Amino acid sequence: MALPKIKETATETRLAALSLPEGGWSEPARRAALARVQSSGLPDRRDEYWKFTRPDVLVGPDAPHAKALETDEGELFDSFDRLKIVFVDGVFDAQASDDLKLEGVSIERLAEIADQDIHWARDLYGTLEERAQTPVARPLAALNTAFAPDGVVIRVTGKPSKPISVVYHHVAEDSDPMLHHVIRVESGAEATILENGPAGARFSKCMEIDIADGGKLHHIRSQGRDHERSAVTHIFARLGAESSFKSFTMTVNGHLTRNEAVVELTGDDAIVHIAGACVGDGDFLHDDTIFITHDALNCESRQVFKKVLRNGAVGVFQGKILVKEGAQKTDGYQLSQALMLDGDSQFLAKPELEIYADDVACSHGCTSGEIDETALFYLRSRGVPEDRAADLLTLAFLAEAVDEIEDQAIAEDIVSRLENWLSRRR
Repeated sequence: MALPKIKETATETRLAALSLPEGGWSEPARRAALARVQSSGLPDRRDEYWKFTRPDVLVGPDAPHAKALETDEGELFDSFDRLKIVFVDGVFDAQASDDLKLEGVSIERLAEIADQDIHWARDLYGTLEERAQTPVARPLAALNTAFAPDGVVIRVTGKPSKPISVVYHHVAEDSDPMLHHVIRVESGAEATILENGPAGARFSKCMEIDIADGGKLHHIRSQGRDHERSAVTHIFARLGAESSFKSFTMTVNGHLTRNEAVVELTGDDAIVHIAGACVGDGDFLHDDTIFITHDALNCESRQVFKKVLRNGAVGVFQGKILVKEGAQKTDGYQLSQALMLDGDSQFLAKPELEIYADDVACSHGCTSGEIDETALFYLRSRGVPEDRAADLLTLAFLAEAVDEIEDQAIAEDIVSRLENWLSRRR
């Protein structure tokens, strides 16, 4: 079927500005991804899952300019012992990064291994992204698979003694980085991945995660600081039996952020928790689009998303739970809520359940509202200033999402950053 002319032109213009990396084991996957982009075309507002979010900034040939925010606030996760991998506008910074050797894990860069003839990542790179193209096309993810020049390739074989931290710095006002990460967690292994930083004026990132039976992966990331930046990120995960994947994202600032997560539970007794907390002010649009497929017995999934919006900010949530035939004893939970700090902001939501098994417990809740006046009055009657009382109630609203972080120290650091953001905007 031929693409509409406007979509075909936009796609051709974007592709003309990019160069396909050639050679090595990744080339067949890249060419297949390019074909997917050409077949489906880049997204526009006519596409069902883009009707709430204008993709124009993400599909244009050039990144819109975005200034790097100067701040004296310390970098997130700096107080934790971690292995740092630093990218500046998408380019690996060896001097700022740590030695990539750590017990229980092998860490390599995509740019350094892609020219090899054989590598374990060959069977994974682009595979989960391609699987996620059905039933909904995700052309921006395929674009990333085709053209991303670098990223980290991580194989977890044991239990590393400290988290692996990927740091994204933004310097150039017109930077347009693409990164593609591949993570394999072997049977019985466990690791924590941290991510933070604005990355670039416009940022595209894919993360493909394959977790074997009994494996565990904890993922905590922070997106923010630079208000003019835009970003589209994708997480594609496949879980084996008795494995678990828990991911939390904090987002502050940013003109446009679209975070997609597509997770397949393919082994019995697997667990996935995807959570997020965002705070936005003014010209801010934040979109969480989640698709979780239950395809095994006795699996659990949780989606918990909280958004705090003010001064015309827009929050979007599109979440789906698909329970396939035979996926009995499924426990699927979905919650999306927005706290509107004024009458100008918007929360647009599209929760979905699609169930083909009869022994399941699936639910979803979606609400938006203002700060509870009774609770606010109670705090003020106890001597708490109104602005401070509003901040406390806002943090309490976000707490259910933050509670999805298992590491209490990291959770407390996240809360302190959210509190600082609120205090700066009183």
